[in-house]
Amino acid sequence: MAAPTMATLAVADDDEILYESMPRLRVYRNRVERYPCSDEFVAASTDGDAAVTSRDITISARVSARLYLPRPSLEASRPAAKLPVLVYYHGGGFCLGSAFDSTFHAYFNRFAALANVLVVSVEYRLAPEHPVPSAYADSWEALAWVASHHSGGDGHEPWLIDHADFSRLYLGGDSAGANIAHHMAMRAGADLALASGIRGLVMVHPYFLGSDKVGSDDLDPRFRDRLGRLWRVMCPATAGEDDPLINPLADGAPGLEALACRRVLVCVGEDDVLRDRGHAYHDRLTTTSGWRGEAELWQAKGMGHRFHLLDPCCGEALAQDEAISGFLNR
Repeated sequence: MAAPTMATLAVADDDEILYESMPRLRVYRNRVERYPCSDEFVAASTDGDAAVTSRDITISARVSARLYLPRPSLEASRPAAKLPVLVYYHGGGFCLGSAFDSTFHAYFNRFAALANVLVVSVEYRLAPEHPVPSAYADSWEALAWVASHHSGGDGHEPWLIDHADFSRLYLGGDSAGANIAHHMAMRAGADLALASGIRGLVMVHPYFLGSDKVGSDDLDPRFRDRLGRLWRVMCPATAGEDDPLINPLADGAPGLEALACRRVLVCVGEDDVLRDRGHAYHDRLTTTSGWRGEAELWQAKGMGHRFHLLDPCCGEALAQDEAISGFLNR
C-alpha cells in the first residue's frame, strides 16, 4: 500500500471534527455544518393570536434586529403610554440560533404581549466563523443604536421614538445571550451615556463556566464537558474556563460593582448543569461584589437548560415568563 501523500494528509486534517452537537452542529477544521432543524427563519409579521407586530431593521452591514411591538400601542388612535424596552440577545452557544428563527419569533410574539414591552431581538454574527468576541462587538453596536434614540439622539426608528420609555430600558438574554447581556451591562457602566441608564438585567440560564467544581456539574457530566469544549472552539483565543468572558467571578475579572443597572433577575433551572453558576452570580451580587442594587433569583423546579424554548407552554415556562414580566414592569 502506498504511503499517504501530503495532499491526502491535508484532506484528513480538514475532515477532523473539532466539535459536534448533533443533530444540529458539526465543526470541522476548515468548515462548519449547521443542519436543518425546526428553527427555520420566518418572516416578521402581525401575529393575530398574540396581538404583536414585528419588523426587521438593519443597524449596520453586520448587525440587524427584529422589533416586537404589542399591536394596541401601534394601532392606538392617540399616543399611548410608552413601554419598557427589552434589548435581548438570543442563546445558542455563540454558534446557533437567530433573532429571525421560528423559536424566538414564536417566543417573543407571546412574551411581548404578556409583558406589554417593546422587544429588540438582536442578530449578531455567529462563531466559529466569527469567533468570540465578535458577538460582543455586534451586540454593543446594537445597544448603542437603541440608545441613540434617547432624548433627540441620531436614531431614526419610529417604533423606538414613538413607543419606547428609555427610563425603563432592560438588557436580557438566555444562555450565551445572558452571557452577552452581562458583558453589555458591564461595558455600559463605563462607556454608554444614557440619561437614565439601564434599569435592569434579565439573565436566563446564563452560560458561565469555571475551573472550580460546583454541585450542578454532576447533573449531566457529558453535557458539562461539551459546554467546556464548545467554549474553547467558539473562542479559540481564550485562556480557558477562568477567562473573564466565560467566568465573570474568576480572579482578575472586572468587579460586578460596575454593572450599569440597579436590578438583576437571574433565572435558573433546577436540573440545569449551569444552575450553580447562576446561583453563584446572584450570590456574588448580593454579598461581596460591592454592587449597590437588588438581585432576584428565580428557579424552575425539575427543569433543565433552556426548557422554556423546548416546551414553551409548560407550567414552569409560563411561570418563568410571568416572573420576567413582573420584573420588567415593577
